[in-house]
Amino acid sequence: MKLRLGLRIGLILVVTLLGLAYMLPSFPSVRDSALGSMLPEKQINLGLDLKGGIHLTLEADVDTALTNQLAQFGNEIRDIARDEKIALLRPSTRPGQRLAFTLLRADQQGEMDALLSKSFRNLVVQNRARTADDRVEYLLAFTPEYRDYLAEMTVEQAVTTIRNRIDQFGVAEPDIRKQSGGRIQVQLPGLDEPERAIAIIGQTAHLEFRLVDDNVDIERASGGMLPPGRELMTMRVTNPDGSFLERPVVVHSEAALTGEYIVDAGTAFDTWNQPYVSMTFDTRGARLFERITGENVGRKLAIVLDGSVYSAPVIQDRIAGGRAQITGSFTVNQAHDLALVLRAGALPAPVTVLEQRTVGPSLGQESIDAGVNAALIGFGLVVVFMVVYYGMAGVIANVVLMLNIVLIMAGLAAFGATLTLPGIAGIILTIGMAVDANVLIFERIREDLRNGLTPRAAIDEGYQRATMTILDANITTVIAALVLYEFGTGPVRGFAVTLTLGILASMFTAIFVSRVLFDVMTERRNAPAKLSI
Repeated sequence: MKLRLGLRIGLILVVTLLGLAYMLPSFPSVRDSALGSMLPEKQINLGLDLKGGIHLTLEADVDTALTNQLAQFGNEIRDIARDEKIALLRPSTRPGQRLAFTLLRADQQGEMDALLSKSFRNLVVQNRARTADDRVEYLLAFTPEYRDYLAEMTVEQAVTTIRNRIDQFGVAEPDIRKQSGGRIQVQLPGLDEPERAIAIIGQTAHLEFRLVDDNVDIERASGGMLPPGRELMTMRVTNPDGSFLERPVVVHSEAALTGEYIVDAGTAFDTWNQPYVSMTFDTRGARLFERITGENVGRKLAIVLDGSVYSAPVIQDRIAGGRAQITGSFTVNQAHDLALVLRAGALPAPVTVLEQRTVGPSLGQESIDAGVNAALIGFGLVVVFMVVYYGMAGVIANVVLMLNIVLIMAGLAAFGATLTLPGIAGIILTIGMAVDANVLIFERIREDLRNGLTPRAAIDEGYQRATMTILDANITTVIAALVLYEFGTGPVRGFAVTLTLGILASMFTAIFVSRVLFDVMTERRNAPAKLSI
């Protein structure tokens, strides 16, 4: 029996030391001391309502994403038709997310229909009309099922891309979740550069490499007279004195290469210490880039990001190795942010900020102070009541209550959970529940003592009778907390986390630890003949 008691005491000591090891680094004075260097680096993360930060509600432009996908289908139809020797005019999108193209020979209508039926089952022919010059005009649209699927995937991809960008931005414990209607909620605790974060989140980062057509007269192009397949864009040029000017440039409408092949991007500096963005393509992208540069030596290749030309260098030679760079009038932060969004990938659609709220750190500190004061007052009242009402047993209850709080804080740090204001409320609630468990046990022991049992027998009987009642009540509460965590958002999930950790800790301390303390007290040689309870 002594050996079993020793093992239980050893287990409690190990758990207590682990709890202190994970809890103490959350205190700055310990974290910055010599002791802190020997403890785990994990600490409690504070939520938006405690640490301050920004709350954003974004809306993804799903219609634009659908239109882009429709244009991509148009390019694929053109390429496959070309391989099948089917003559058609270049497909183009129409309002209402429809795709139109003209079949040049009506006698190929059967082949065209077979091609669409075989390779483009997600498109449906809305209209097919023969013209007077023996052509056939097609009007296509997404099937309703595929349109809903694309809309859902667009928001999902936007959430993933935003999460990747924020992770690289270095924000701890961001809360990013999809909402109904194509909306996305973003909460960034502890962020002190909200405008920079919003710019990074909202940048579409659609990168294209387009060949420049220097044969087009700029004045005629500015007047709207552009050859088919050409587009007039603006390039920002930096003067030697640091000023800027915008220069028109005519580029091919079709991109020679896009940013989807980028696997890495970073900031570098040229010989004049001017920052630029270097990129590395994957194997396929490197092969395409080498072919494009090899076939167009002596021509300009415009680097277009989100519709703006950043630079248009002349291709001097075939570029192998899959590396390219974007130069421009960047500051170091701008080059760093651009590399960040290129690494994280492009958004599938532009996003707009519908709501932006900033929570100041001072408000968060006030919330922390108020929550801690409430917890201390509640803890103090409980300690006094338990000692006055239960005597020595009340002291045992208070000891296990303190261990309970240590384990909750350690659990928050160890599992990387976020402490929010409702989370503090959850801790206060579990203090009451932990005491309630001890009260149930103590009252059973009192009853058995009144029935004439010895202290040793009364303790055994009291714990045996009360344990199942405590387990039943706490398990149902844990189930409720898990439901809250699964379906709740932000602070509600923080409440669920602390409630769950608190209940698990209270079951360990109230049932196991307090029982060991009673055993230690009653198994001594000079054990008291009566229990102070």
